Amino acid sequence: MKKLNLEMIVGMFLLAGFISFSWLAVKMGDINPFAEETYPVTARFTSISGLKEGSAIELAGVIVGKVSNIELDTGDYEAVVHLDIDKRVELQDDTIASIRTAGIIGDKFIKLTPGGSEIILGAGDEIEETEPAISLEELVSKYIFDTK
Repeated sequence: MKKLNLEMIVGMFLLAGFISFSWLAVKMGDINPFAEETYPVTARFTSISGLKEGSAIELAGVIVGKVSNIELDTGDYEAVVHLDIDKRVELQDDTIASIRTAGIIGDKFIKLTPGGSEIILGAGDEIEETEPAISLEELVSKYIFDTK
């Protein structure tokens, strides 16, 4: 009887450890098995300075997606950013995508500003209106070395 209780305690301890390890692996790997469905949209920027894959996409301060992939269009020398947007969010075709910084030296994210058009973007469409990242170094050097 005593041996059975000890085996049950060890088994429960191992099960709790396995569940904890699985939860940690899912959180650290940024995997969400219960994630909402998304649809892909692209946007082109002249500069994405500091934006990374997995960065948040916000609309009205609410996270509505993430950056899934970033690649360089060597023909136009622009960054093509692939966005995964929550299916529940409808974006107008005149939506503006801007790269912003969370705080002064925080992570970069994409801020979406909705438009007023009645045409809704679908899967695979492109956001035409974009604002590139503002480089703090460029601003500082502009004001320091500006010779007016």
